[in-house]
Amino acid sequence: MQYILHLFLGFIMAFISLIPPGMLNMTAIRTKIEINKKSALLFSFGAAIIVIPQAYIALTFAKYFAKHPEVIDQLTKAGIIVLFALSLYFFFQARKKFKGEGKKEKGNFILIGMFMSTMNMLAIPFYFVLSSVLEKKGLLLMSQPYISIFVLGVFIGAFTLFTIYVVFASYIEKKAQFIARNINYILSALFFVLGILTLIKFLK
Repeated sequence: MQYILHLFLGFIMAFISLIPPGMLNMTAIRTKIEINKKSALLFSFGAAIIVIPQAYIALTFAKYFAKHPEVIDQLTKAGIIVLFALSLYFFFQARKKFKGEGKKEKGNFILIGMFMSTMNMLAIPFYFVLSSVLEKKGLLLMSQPYISIFVLGVFIGAFTLFTIYVVFASYIEKKAQFIARNINYILSALFFVLGILTLIKFLK
């Protein structure tokens, strides 16, 4: 029963955390709209793979992070820089003419997904904080094999949510052409707002 609970907790944590529009799920939508579904799913798989070491590090080194909060601060600072950099990137991408789905594939989308997920510096602090709360409530055991089972749940939850966004992208393309044609502007604005909110929270 504990195994199922930890798998479920990991799944729910990743799924819920990625529901709001963010760097990875919005990029998955953009890839589906501008390239194709296969590329978007490959991107999603690559992005989901990286949550495995991120969640594993957060849980394995939970006690270390608790004693060294400056490490979390540095990750947060890096995350803020990445968010503003991505805001600029997608703004300039938005200046290019929208060509719709079917554009020739370029690059390895699994590696692209892994790279972008790696830039998500806020993931480790997120999993650290939430897992610490669950541990204090007696729901999460910070030992093996429970950590590995929890991390597996995180991967499944992340990939499931990304896949749902990819499927939803088809609806966006067919029913909301304005959003589809301005997805890069939306991403640019999103990352800028996330950067501002994260900066404000960090400075408090």
